[in-house]
Parts: sequence; C-alpha cells; structure tokens
Amino acid sequence: MATSSWDEKEYAALQAVISSGRFTMGPLVAQFEREFADHFGSGYGVMVNSGSSANLLAIAAAVLDPRSDLNAGDEVLVPAVSWATTYYPLQQYGLILKFVDIDIDTLNMDLDLAEAAIGPKTKAIFAVNLLGNPNDFSRLTALADRHGLVVIEDNCESLGAMFDGKAAGTFGQMGTFSAFFSHHISTMEGGMILTDDEQLYQMLTSLRAHGWTRELPTENFVHHKSGDMFDDLFRFVLPGYNVRPLEMSGALGIEQLKKVPSLIAGRRENARYFAAAFSGLDTVRLQREVGESSWFGFSLVLEGSLAGRRSEVVEALAAASVESRPIVAGNFTKNPVMKYLPSIVPDVLPAADKIHDDGLFVGNHHFSVHEGIDLLRQTMERLS
Repeated sequence: MATSSWDEKEYAALQAVISSGRFTMGPLVAQFEREFADHFGSGYGVMVNSGSSANLLAIAAAVLDPRSDLNAGDEVLVPAVSWATTYYPLQQYGLILKFVDIDIDTLNMDLDLAEAAIGPKTKAIFAVNLLGNPNDFSRLTALADRHGLVVIEDNCESLGAMFDGKAAGTFGQMGTFSAFFSHHISTMEGGMILTDDEQLYQMLTSLRAHGWTRELPTENFVHHKSGDMFDDLFRFVLPGYNVRPLEMSGALGIEQLKKVPSLIAGRRENARYFAAAFSGLDTVRLQREVGESSWFGFSLVLEGSLAGRRSEVVEALAAASVESRPIVAGNFTKNPVMKYLPSIVPDVLPAADKIHDDGLFVGNHHFSVHEGIDLLRQTMERLS
C-alpha cells in the first residue's frame, strides 16, 4: 500500500540537518512553507507535524477568527465517508457535524444532498477530496456563495489534484495537506495548511506554537507587540498547541516538492492503465475522476455477483499478495466514537453504506504498477 519516494537527496538532506545541530523548527521549515505555497499557487503555507494537526489548526483558526461567524453550536456539512480527523476538530470546537451522503461514483460529498441539508444554523462545509479526487468546485463554491458558507478543504489525500487548472487545497478559505509516509510526498510525519488570507496565516502561525506572538511580525493582525523582546517572546494570545514540525521534515519537504510533477505523473499513468484494465468488468464500480485526480489509490466497489462478498475478495487478494484496505473509514457514522460527536445524521446513507459493506481500495505508486494491476484484474475475474 505504501512505498518510499525518497532517494539519496532526502538522505543527504537529513544528514545536513543532523550536522547542523538545529533539529527544532527553523529556516528549512520556513523555506519549505514558501516553496510549497508557491508551487500550489497559494499566498501562505504553515507547516505542522501532521495532516491531522493541519485539520485541527484550520478549524481552530476558522472559529477563533474575529471576522468569522462560525461559533460553537453551528453546523458544518461533512461527507459521511472520510478519515477520523476530518471530524474530531469540529467536535473539539463545539461545532455540530451535519453528515451528508456521498456520490457513489466520485466518493465525494453529494452536492445535491449537501444543498438540501443546509439549514439556518449551517455555517460551513468541510469538503474532503477523497483518494486523490477533487470535488466539483465550480458547483461547490457556487453553492457556498449562495448560502454564505465558509469552505475549508481537507486535501490530505489529494496533493497534486487539479480542478479547472487550480490546485485542490486552494479553493477554500484554508486547505490542508498531509506528508505522511503513505501519501504523495513524505516528510516522515508532516502536514501543511494553505491560505491566501494573511490574518488567518498569522493566526495559524501563532496557534501552531502555544498561541504566542513570538513568530509574528511587529505589525500583525493578531496582537499588538510591545516592542520589548523580553515581553513579546512570552506573550500568549490564542489558545494554541504545540504541533510544530521538525527541521528534518522541512528539509525533506524541500526535496520532495521538487519531485511532485513526476510523482503525480507516475500515479496518473498508472490510473490510465488501471481504467483500461478494468473496463468491461461489471462486478466492480470504479471511482469517477473529477477534474484531474492525483490517484491516491484505486477504489473498487463490489457489484453484481461480488456484492456482499468483500471478505472473500480481501482474502483472495491477500493470497495473491495484493494489499487492500477499506475505503478510508467507510460510513463513519457506524463507528462507536459517534457517541462523543454532536451530530446530525440522515435516516439513511445508502451510498456510504454501500462503501462500508462493499468498498475497498488498493495502492497506487509513482512508479509503474502495471503487473500488479494485471494481477488484480485476474484475481477479480476468477472470483466473478
């Protein structure tokens, strides 16, 4: 499911940090933030220690922003299929999760159902680009504009995805990214938040490190600095965290970012081969690409004679040395943790239920996996 995208350049970057003796967040993290934001066409980047922390800080900043009308008790639309840390920050800031079923083909939020779910307390959409596939942002942003909703993107699985020539993760007020080992780029652990809003950027910078003013410029939107360094280094103004990345992660990110075009091109070439290999097989439903997916992995939703036989399929794939996983977390509302999450859940979530019972995905990589795709097709044909 995951392989390294490093070569000697990443190991040399690590060694350079070791030799420098500077391990905590420093100039290499700052350089990576600038280059990452430039690469994806955004104004500002804030690196953190994981994509999960990126989601946490994005929600924190959205709620704490004095210009915002997003407050505890307000509703946020979320797709019924996503990873756990899409949802947890909303609960942690007192927001109500309003679950919306997904489109069975794209695996992203069904935008017709999303619009129907909007009520007087709905204030935001936390849009998730699932398995590399961007949302239809022409529709989603128009919907948000009509109803005055804040849009935040969880783009942790979809670095490099594009919609209408614009990078996924840059459509919302903020967009989050992950650089965990199994993702498109790897900084060991790591995450990034992109925004075009300077005030949010400064809030995120403060929230990342204890909520203090230390990293803020003299003139800033968060808090007036006294000019007394002794005071300004230890002035706490926001209820922050310590989710700073290591300098090693910044050094790795600089090298990984240079490879993004080739890493994404390799994944897209595999996707073309995958789509051709599985054309005509009526026992699986494939994910329909929106815009240009960066193809985190390849989903398979079992249909026809394979419906209801996922355990058998997973066992056969394992016997053929093909790793597989559920599609993210399936229908998240079926998890026991829901008892802790203030939420509004529709009476039925048929698409999410189908994914929960009959969905799985296999890995994709930046190098050719044609032989693995052929093996996957052969295995599925034998079961059909």
